[in-house]
Amino acid sequence: MIRSFTVTASDPDSSARAGYIRTAHGRIPTPAFAPVASQGTVKALTHAQTRALGAKLILVNAYHLYLRPGVETIAGMGGVHSFIRWPKPILSDSGGYQIYSLSPLAQVSREGVRFASHLDGTKIKLTPEDVVDIQTALGTDIMMALDYFVPYPAAGEKMKEAVELTTHWAGRAKARHAERPSPQLLWGITQGGVDWELRQKSTEDLLALDFDGYALGGLGLGEPKAQLLEMLERSDGLLPKTKPRYLMGMGYLADILEAVCRGVDLFDCVLPTRNARTGSLFTSRGTLAIKNTKYARDERPPDEDCSCYTCRNFSRAYLRHLYERNEISAAVLNTIHNLHFYLDFFRKIRQSIESHSLRDLKNWILKSTKDKEHDRSRFDDLA
Repeated sequence: MIRSFTVTASDPDSSARAGYIRTAHGRIPTPAFAPVASQGTVKALTHAQTRALGAKLILVNAYHLYLRPGVETIAGMGGVHSFIRWPKPILSDSGGYQIYSLSPLAQVSREGVRFASHLDGTKIKLTPEDVVDIQTALGTDIMMALDYFVPYPAAGEKMKEAVELTTHWAGRAKARHAERPSPQLLWGITQGGVDWELRQKSTEDLLALDFDGYALGGLGLGEPKAQLLEMLERSDGLLPKTKPRYLMGMGYLADILEAVCRGVDLFDCVLPTRNARTGSLFTSRGTLAIKNTKYARDERPPDEDCSCYTCRNFSRAYLRHLYERNEISAAVLNTIHNLHFYLDFFRKIRQSIESHSLRDLKNWILKSTKDKEHDRSRFDDLA
């Protein structure tokens, strides 16, 4: 198989581009959003529902699947595609974020990371090679190299250590991946926080290793938005135009638009699915908290401009009733709507890039949604 990223259209007013990533399980139109399916499923939805909403890619978490049901079980059943019966591309997160966030006493060294399982306290050691082996056994289409990040704000020496270790581990991951030629793509993750000198060094070090794609890690963790945008802007000038870029864990629409305009191609976040389960619905007029009493007799759909199954069939009053009664169908219907909203948003982005109207879309979105995004911390995928 020929590994490639192809740009099919570019925005004349920014670095935004539309294209596709070719994988062993199909093409991914970009810019793309990957619904989070950490355990092998998008919470509250069947795969048929997720596909019907237009998802071309899902994200599974190598750390969670390594612990349960175990790599041997999944590999023995033909790999993760066969195990979960998902026929389209799958991206696997290395699990680095979960290791550090769930095991605060994790011990990090050049060798790798030692930590205790958040499930039962079992002592575990993982090297960069182990993480590649795990994802190779899972058979995912896009694998991420193990990285080391420290959250914002971090002292300079700590951030330097994160960059140095990430580069060292990336080289070992690339070497292990090269030992077993396969159609699986391996992407590297740049670190450095909002320190451009460190971010630049990390990026240049990883470019020398020639990964199939590059993720911008350690961002969206509480840093000022201006600094986030500066890192994206500068990284756009450094990363190769021929490789896809992935902004990990970014889910707010305004930030996504800004990132797309700075050349980012891929995103993931639990925001649409998690918020659906807590009764927050994203609409063309802003966020709707369905539990509010004012919706108790509201006959309107959640979003009168939305064509999803939920909006075509159910009222705000009914959805509020389901949520108040803690019915499973509340999570299902809310998730259908929120994920449709996000995937449709990305369809609009791709179409606007192709028609050279991204500026108009950006102005309309920012005016109509007026996102109240004061908390820009990253949403992990553990709930």
